[in-house]
Amino acid sequence: IQIARCFEATRQKCCRLEQDGCRAREQLARAEAERAALEVKLKHARNQVEVEMKKRHRAEAELEKQERKLQLIFEFLMQEPSGSAALTGEQRSILSALAGRRLRGALAPGRSRSSVVDESCHSLLSHSDISYDRTEDDVVGK
Repeated sequence: IQIARCFEATRQKCCRLEQDGCRAREQLARAEAERAALEVKLKHARNQVEVEMKKRHRAEAELEKQERKLQLIFEFLMQEPSGSAALTGEQRSILSALAGRRLRGALAPGRSRSSVVDESCHSLLSHSDISYDRTEDDVVGK
């Protein structure tokens, strides 16, 4: 009788362990599915960041190009004798004020607009924070 009781206790313990194992496998499957979904979201977010960074760089390049054109026009108007004669003193002072505020600050030597943005957003868009191994994405996706 004592051996039978021990066998029954052992059988019940095995049944509990089997149930615990099933629950753990189900929990693992749910966690792996959630991880896979989060990896997909992360990949999409990284791609979106990359696209937005490219757009930003193109927009900054266009802005610098336009600012340079504006600077050249300003210089032409201020230095050209025929342009100077056509401008009144008031117009010249307005142009100088606008150029001083807008162009000289934007085109300061050694300091581009993108470097200012990069410094101010460094903690948000740091490449070291965003970097990842693309080979991992290829392996996970297959």
